[in-house]
Amino acid sequence: MTRSMPQGAALKAAYCACRDLHRTHGRSYYLATRLLPRWKRRHVHALYGFTRFTDDIVDAGHDAQDSPRDREPRLDAWAARFYAAVDGGEDPGDPVLRAVRHTIGVFGIPLADFDAFFASMRMDLQVRDYPDYCALLGYMEGSAAVIGTMMLPILLAPDHGRGPVPAAAADAAREPARQLGLAFQLTNFIRDVAEDLRRGRVYLPGADLDRFGVHRSELAAASASPAVRRLIAFEIDRARGHYRAALPGLTVLPARSRRCVRVAHAVYGGILDQVEQAGCDVLAGRAVVPGRQRAVAVARELVRAA
Repeated sequence: MTRSMPQGAALKAAYCACRDLHRTHGRSYYLATRLLPRWKRRHVHALYGFTRFTDDIVDAGHDAQDSPRDREPRLDAWAARFYAAVDGGEDPGDPVLRAVRHTIGVFGIPLADFDAFFASMRMDLQVRDYPDYCALLGYMEGSAAVIGTMMLPILLAPDHGRGPVPAAAADAAREPARQLGLAFQLTNFIRDVAEDLRRGRVYLPGADLDRFGVHRSELAAASASPAVRRLIAFEIDRARGHYRAALPGLTVLPARSRRCVRVAHAVYGGILDQVEQAGCDVLAGRAVVPGRQRAVAVARELVRAA
């Protein structure tokens, strides 16, 4: 993309790049966004594209064999480019930055959420495990809860187009949005135990491992031991508590945003169902919600709308 492109065309291309990132890497949530009004979708794609691109820097950088010490300057450089883009008037050049800058401006998304997000991304380069759930929640505040609050202005906006959002609705939806972000993140941690361990990280709290008599080395096995299965069942119950805490926020969302969130809630919650159906053995294979089940969730919302 060049600066000689007309601003409208450049911005459209930037949003398309974010949409492609979302469609490729976040299939379940991308499916849910299809229920949003077209004008809202691109803004959700922009936030997803930005967070995904940042997360990829932390997880692999340009070489899956590089070290956290190699990735840290890349993360710092990316953060500096982001803040320069949102603080200054010049075109940032990068399509992801161009799209997310525009979305931040349209909805007035607080930069404090992005501060917390970058803080948690830096933790991923330094912290390999967490002693208890309170410590893990400190990480998840920036990696998950603020994603919910970033999305909230988009979801709360009237379906027909930009307009004022009642303060009472924003206040009522804020904590449920945080809770849904935590639910999604904990679901990922439960599903991806083996994958995270290969990256040198354990997101299941150390206190929980101790409680169920699980040694970290057991998480590297080809199949989960009875103790690991009991641990996973406990974490599933905890995640479902976050899903339940998110439900009250649905009542204040516009109709099409509500449908989108219900589908995301059902599909991501379905991952936990798949883990249970596999006997809570998250080490033998990755739990995936079948495509037919995802389609049913969408169809259910379309029927409800009709």
